[in-house]
Amino acid sequence: MGTTHAGSELGRRLRRNIWLYVMILPGLLYFLIFKYAPMLGLAIAFQDFKPFKGIAGSEWVGFKHFNRLFTELDFLNILSNTLILFGLNLLFYFPVPILLALMLNEVRSSGFKRLFQSLIYLPHFMSWVIIVSISYVMLTMDGGIVNSVLGALGLEKVNFLLSSEWFRPTYIIQVIWREAGWGTIIYLAAIAAIDPQQYEAARMDGAGRLRQIWHITLPAVRSVIIVLFILKVGDVLELGFEHVYLLLNSMNREVAEIIDTYVYTAGLKQGKFSYSTAVGLFKSFVGLIMVIAANKLSKRFGEDGIY
Repeated sequence: MGTTHAGSELGRRLRRNIWLYVMILPGLLYFLIFKYAPMLGLAIAFQDFKPFKGIAGSEWVGFKHFNRLFTELDFLNILSNTLILFGLNLLFYFPVPILLALMLNEVRSSGFKRLFQSLIYLPHFMSWVIIVSISYVMLTMDGGIVNSVLGALGLEKVNFLLSSEWFRPTYIIQVIWREAGWGTIIYLAAIAAIDPQQYEAARMDGAGRLRQIWHITLPAVRSVIIVLFILKVGDVLELGFEHVYLLLNSMNREVAEIIDTYVYTAGLKQGKFSYSTAVGLFKSFVGLIMVIAANKLSKRFGEDGIY
């Protein structure tokens, strides 16, 4: 009787909210088809996968590919490159959207504020191909703007594009240029939710703009910063393939090869499907551990975290 009642209640709820479920359906199908279904293919990380035999017919080899993963010198160097780039991202890129949002919040001219926001949002809508191409035109030794200025000043020209020393600065500058403006949106939304009366009370108490930022604005967006930091830490080995691949060449490969480009080379170019899948699985596992650790650490400091 109870089961029948529960079933009828569920049916009524489904009928009452049918259009909400219809709206959810495309997103749900997307995640099922492109996010969850491909996880079945992770089984080949534990096989010597042969495409013509398929998953069912390929030989199971256990942790053979993972053993190779942790003993190859090339992979250890690639892991080091990935971690260094992530550290530079965290150190130089992550604070920039916060600082931009704080500065935009202090702009009193609404027209100038909208113009500046449009200008810093614009690079986000350009692909990495365009960003790297613009950088190439600016940095090339053959007529590049930067080297032309260096030459006019009597300084030695620098081969930015083929130099291993300049790869990391170039990469970080491009990331900041493309993503910093877009990253301000969430922080500006959090700042907009602050009660203006708090600023008025602070001004009456004699607090200047810097003190208002320190004691009102930053505490109000602290939880947002923590959540985005946790999500950023989860991408510790996920720097993106396209950007690095476009900057990669034989002269800077020693410092520019990262896990994403390594998986592409090993998996698609060399046909090492099982090994490249093992590398990808390792990367995902590390990201999961980092998210859990960062979330627990944030809760220990009194924040809500992401779950």
